[in-house]
Amino acid sequence: MRGWFAIYYRELLILKRKFFRQAASMSVSPILYLVAFGFGMGRHVTFNGRTYLEFLIPGLVAMSSMTQAFAIAGEINIARFYWRIFEEFQAAPIHHLAYVTGEVLAGLTRALMSSLIIIGLSLTIGVALSYNIYFWLALTLNAMFFASLAVCLAMLVRSHADQMLLTNFVITPMGFLGGTFFPIDRMPVWAQKCLSILPITHAAAAMRAACLGGRPDTYSYILLFGLWVIAFSAAVYVVRKARD
Repeated sequence: MRGWFAIYYRELLILKRKFFRQAASMSVSPILYLVAFGFGMGRHVTFNGRTYLEFLIPGLVAMSSMTQAFAIAGEINIARFYWRIFEEFQAAPIHHLAYVTGEVLAGLTRALMSSLIIIGLSLTIGVALSYNIYFWLALTLNAMFFASLAVCLAMLVRSHADQMLLTNFVITPMGFLGGTFFPIDRMPVWAQKCLSILPITHAAAAMRAACLGGRPDTYSYILLFGLWVIAFSAAVYVVRKARD
Protein backbone atom coordinates (compact mmCIF):
# COMPACT_ATOMS: atom_id res chain seq x y z
CA MET A 1 0.00 0.00 0.00
CA ARG A 2 3.02 2.33 0.25
CA GLY A 3 2.71 3.30 -3.41
CA TRP A 4 -0.81 4.74 -3.19
CA PHE A 5 0.42 8.25 -2.45
CA ALA A 6 2.61 8.29 -5.56
CA ILE A 7 -0.46 7.52 -7.69
CA TYR A 8 -2.55 10.09 -5.86
CA TYR A 9 0.18 12.73 -5.98
CA ARG A 10 0.54 12.30 -9.74
CA GLU A 11 -3.17 12.99 -10.22
CA LEU A 12 -2.91 16.02 -7.93
CA LEU A 13 -0.07 17.41 -10.02
CA ILE A 14 -2.17 17.00 -13.17
CA LEU A 15 -5.10 18.70 -11.45
CA LYS A 16 -2.85 21.52 -10.22
CA ARG A 17 -1.45 22.10 -13.71
CA LYS A 18 -4.92 22.71 -15.16
CA PHE A 19 -6.64 23.89 -11.98
CA PHE A 20 -8.26 27.03 -13.37
CA ARG A 21 -9.50 25.27 -16.49
CA GLN A 22 -10.95 22.48 -14.36
CA ALA A 23 -12.56 24.93 -11.94
CA ALA A 24 -14.11 26.87 -14.82
CA SER A 25 -15.35 23.66 -16.42
CA MET A 26 -16.86 22.49 -13.13
CA SER A 27 -18.65 25.84 -12.75
CA VAL A 28 -20.31 26.06 -16.16
CA SER A 29 -22.94 23.33 -15.81
CA PRO A 30 -24.05 24.29 -12.26
CA ILE A 31 -24.45 27.93 -13.32
CA LEU A 32 -26.55 26.91 -16.32
CA TYR A 33 -28.72 24.63 -14.18
CA LEU A 34 -29.17 27.29 -11.51
CA VAL A 35 -30.18 29.89 -14.09
CA ALA A 36 -32.38 27.65 -16.24
CA PHE A 37 -34.04 25.53 -13.57
CA GLY A 38 -33.59 27.55 -10.40
CA PHE A 39 -34.32 31.09 -11.55
CA GLY A 40 -36.20 30.35 -14.75
CA MET A 41 -38.48 27.39 -14.21
CA GLY A 42 -38.45 27.13 -10.43
CA ARG A 43 -38.80 30.72 -9.29
CA HIS A 44 -42.32 30.16 -7.91
CA VAL A 45 -42.08 26.41 -7.24
CA THR A 46 -41.91 25.09 -3.69
CA PHE A 47 -41.48 21.62 -2.18
CA ASN A 48 -42.70 21.04 1.38
CA GLY A 49 -42.35 24.72 2.15
CA ARG A 50 -38.86 24.97 0.64
CA THR A 51 -37.91 26.88 -2.47
CA TYR A 52 -36.90 25.00 -5.58
CA LEU A 53 -33.36 26.35 -5.28
CA GLU A 54 -33.06 24.76 -1.85
CA PHE A 55 -34.29 21.51 -3.38
CA LEU A 56 -32.05 21.79 -6.43
CA ILE A 57 -28.64 22.56 -4.92
CA PRO A 58 -28.16 19.26 -3.00
CA GLY A 59 -29.16 17.43 -6.18
CA LEU A 60 -26.60 19.39 -8.18
CA VAL A 61 -23.92 18.50 -5.64
CA ALA A 62 -24.87 14.82 -5.86
CA MET A 63 -24.79 14.88 -9.66
CA SER A 64 -21.55 16.85 -9.85
CA SER A 65 -19.77 14.63 -7.33
CA MET A 66 -20.86 11.62 -9.38
CA THR A 67 -19.73 12.96 -12.76
CA GLN A 68 -16.44 14.40 -11.52
CA ALA A 69 -15.54 11.25 -9.58
CA PHE A 70 -16.32 9.14 -12.64
CA ALA A 71 -14.29 11.52 -14.82
CA ILE A 72 -11.10 10.05 -13.34
CA ALA A 73 -11.65 7.28 -15.89
CA GLY A 74 -10.72 9.76 -18.60
CA GLU A 75 -7.35 10.46 -16.96
CA ILE A 76 -6.72 6.74 -16.60
CA ASN A 77 -7.52 6.12 -20.26
CA ILE A 78 -5.20 8.91 -21.37
CA ALA A 79 -2.46 7.33 -19.26
CA ARG A 80 -3.21 3.91 -20.77
CA PHE A 81 -3.80 4.64 -24.44
CA TYR A 82 -1.74 7.77 -25.16
CA TRP A 83 1.02 8.25 -22.60
CA ARG A 84 1.51 4.52 -21.88
CA ILE A 85 2.02 5.35 -18.21
CA PHE A 86 -0.02 2.38 -17.04
CA GLU A 87 2.67 0.12 -18.53
CA GLU A 88 5.16 1.80 -16.20
CA PHE A 89 2.83 1.15 -13.27
CA GLN A 90 2.72 -2.49 -14.31
CA ALA A 91 6.51 -2.70 -14.22
CA ALA A 92 6.85 -0.71 -10.98
CA PRO A 93 6.70 -2.42 -7.56
CA ILE A 94 3.28 -0.89 -6.83
CA HIS A 95 0.54 -3.18 -5.58
CA HIS A 96 -2.74 -3.14 -7.51
CA LEU A 97 -4.56 -2.26 -4.28
CA ALA A 98 -2.36 0.83 -3.91
CA TYR A 99 -3.03 1.83 -7.52
CA VAL A 100 -6.81 1.63 -7.09
CA THR A 101 -6.66 3.49 -3.76
CA GLY A 102 -4.68 6.35 -5.28
CA GLU A 103 -7.01 6.70 -8.27
CA VAL A 104 -10.16 6.53 -6.12
CA LEU A 105 -8.80 9.24 -3.82
CA ALA A 106 -8.06 11.34 -6.90
CA GLY A 107 -11.67 10.92 -8.02
CA LEU A 108 -12.86 11.84 -4.53
CA THR A 109 -10.71 14.99 -4.61
CA ARG A 110 -12.24 16.07 -7.92
CA ALA A 111 -15.71 15.43 -6.54
CA LEU A 112 -15.05 17.49 -3.40
CA MET A 113 -13.64 20.32 -5.49
CA SER A 114 -16.72 20.45 -7.73
CA SER A 115 -19.02 20.25 -4.71
CA LEU A 116 -17.29 23.15 -2.99
CA ILE A 117 -17.70 25.21 -6.16
CA ILE A 118 -21.47 24.57 -6.17
CA ILE A 119 -21.74 25.36 -2.46
CA GLY A 120 -19.83 28.60 -3.07
CA LEU A 121 -22.18 29.50 -5.93
CA SER A 122 -25.20 28.80 -3.75
CA LEU A 123 -23.90 31.08 -1.02
CA THR A 124 -23.37 33.91 -3.51
CA ILE A 125 -27.05 33.76 -4.48
CA GLY A 126 -28.18 33.71 -0.85
CA VAL A 127 -29.04 30.03 -0.40
CA ALA A 128 -27.54 28.81 2.89
CA LEU A 129 -28.16 25.16 3.74
CA SER A 130 -26.97 22.86 6.51
CA TYR A 131 -23.79 21.12 5.32
CA ASN A 132 -23.41 18.78 8.26
CA ILE A 133 -21.64 15.45 8.76
CA TYR A 134 -24.50 13.50 7.18
CA PHE A 135 -24.18 15.59 4.03
CA TRP A 136 -20.42 15.07 3.70
CA LEU A 137 -20.70 11.36 4.48
CA ALA A 138 -23.24 10.83 1.71
CA LEU A 139 -21.13 12.90 -0.69
CA THR A 140 -18.00 10.92 0.15
CA LEU A 141 -19.66 7.53 -0.28
CA ASN A 142 -21.24 8.65 -3.54
CA ALA A 143 -17.91 9.91 -4.92
CA MET A 144 -15.94 6.87 -3.79
CA PHE A 145 -18.43 4.50 -5.40
CA PHE A 146 -18.35 6.25 -8.77
CA ALA A 147 -14.57 6.70 -8.64
CA SER A 148 -14.17 2.96 -7.97
CA LEU A 149 -16.60 2.21 -10.79
CA ALA A 150 -14.58 4.50 -13.05
CA VAL A 151 -11.34 2.64 -12.31
CA CYS A 152 -13.04 -0.69 -12.94
CA LEU A 153 -14.58 0.31 -16.27
CA ALA A 154 -11.46 2.18 -17.41
CA MET A 155 -9.56 -1.09 -17.22
CA LEU A 156 -12.18 -2.90 -19.30
CA VAL A 157 -12.76 -0.50 -22.19
CA ARG A 158 -10.71 -0.86 -25.36
CA SER A 159 -10.58 2.79 -26.38
CA HIS A 160 -11.20 6.32 -25.15
CA ALA A 161 -14.32 6.46 -27.34
CA ASP A 162 -15.79 3.45 -25.51
CA GLN A 163 -15.38 5.32 -22.24
CA MET A 164 -17.32 8.27 -23.63
CA LEU A 165 -20.14 5.91 -24.61
CA LEU A 166 -20.34 4.65 -21.02
CA THR A 167 -20.55 8.22 -19.76
CA ASN A 168 -23.25 9.17 -22.27
CA PHE A 169 -25.41 6.09 -21.78
CA VAL A 170 -24.91 5.40 -18.05
CA ILE A 171 -23.70 8.42 -16.07
CA THR A 172 -25.60 11.20 -17.85
CA PRO A 173 -29.04 9.50 -17.61
CA MET A 174 -28.48 8.75 -13.93
CA GLY A 175 -27.60 12.39 -13.35
CA PHE A 176 -30.93 13.59 -14.70
CA LEU A 177 -33.18 10.78 -13.44
CA GLY A 178 -31.79 10.19 -9.94
CA GLY A 179 -33.89 12.73 -8.10
CA THR A 180 -31.50 15.60 -8.74
CA PHE A 181 -33.91 17.96 -10.52
CA PHE A 182 -37.27 16.63 -9.38
CA PRO A 183 -38.63 14.41 -6.58
CA ILE A 184 -39.01 10.87 -7.82
CA ASP A 185 -42.22 10.43 -5.82
CA ARG A 186 -43.91 12.53 -8.51
CA MET A 187 -43.14 9.77 -11.03
CA PRO A 188 -45.32 6.70 -11.79
CA VAL A 189 -44.91 3.81 -9.38
CA TRP A 190 -43.02 1.65 -11.89
CA ALA A 191 -40.59 4.50 -12.54
CA GLN A 192 -40.07 5.05 -8.81
CA LYS A 193 -39.13 1.38 -8.38
CA CYS A 194 -36.65 1.59 -11.24
CA LEU A 195 -35.08 4.83 -10.04
CA SER A 196 -34.86 3.63 -6.43
CA ILE A 197 -32.13 1.16 -7.40
CA LEU A 198 -29.82 3.93 -8.65
CA PRO A 199 -27.06 4.92 -6.19
CA ILE A 200 -27.35 8.58 -7.19
CA THR A 201 -31.01 8.52 -6.09
CA HIS A 202 -30.02 7.55 -2.55
CA ALA A 203 -27.07 9.96 -2.50
CA ALA A 204 -29.24 12.89 -3.60
CA ALA A 205 -31.97 11.98 -1.11
CA ALA A 206 -29.51 11.69 1.79
CA MET A 207 -27.75 14.96 0.93
CA ARG A 208 -31.04 16.81 0.50
CA ALA A 209 -32.42 15.54 3.81
CA ALA A 210 -29.21 16.57 5.58
CA CYS A 211 -29.15 20.00 3.93
CA LEU A 212 -32.75 20.72 4.83
CA GLY A 213 -32.33 19.79 8.49
CA GLY A 214 -33.89 16.32 8.32
CA ARG A 215 -32.54 12.90 9.23
CA PRO A 216 -31.35 10.95 6.18
CA ASP A 217 -32.44 7.35 5.75
CA THR A 218 -29.80 5.00 7.16
CA TYR A 219 -30.53 2.53 4.38
CA SER A 220 -29.14 4.99 1.83
CA TYR A 221 -25.76 5.03 3.59
CA ILE A 222 -25.69 1.25 3.95
CA LEU A 223 -26.50 0.83 0.26
CA LEU A 224 -23.87 3.34 -0.87
CA PHE A 225 -21.24 1.76 1.37
CA GLY A 226 -22.06 -1.74 0.10
CA LEU A 227 -21.94 -0.62 -3.52
CA TRP A 228 -18.60 1.08 -2.91
CA VAL A 229 -17.13 -2.09 -1.41
CA ILE A 230 -18.32 -4.09 -4.42
CA ALA A 231 -17.05 -1.55 -6.96
CA PHE A 232 -13.70 -1.13 -5.18
CA SER A 233 -13.19 -4.90 -4.99
CA ALA A 234 -14.06 -5.23 -8.68
CA ALA A 235 -11.60 -2.44 -9.54
CA VAL A 236 -8.81 -4.18 -7.63
CA TYR A 237 -9.60 -7.42 -9.45
CA VAL A 238 -9.60 -5.96 -12.97
CA VAL A 239 -6.39 -3.99 -12.29
CA ARG A 240 -4.73 -7.19 -11.10
CA LYS A 241 -5.92 -9.01 -14.23
CA ALA A 242 -4.64 -6.16 -16.42
CA ARG A 243 -1.24 -6.38 -14.77
CA ASP A 244 -1.15 -10.16 -15.16
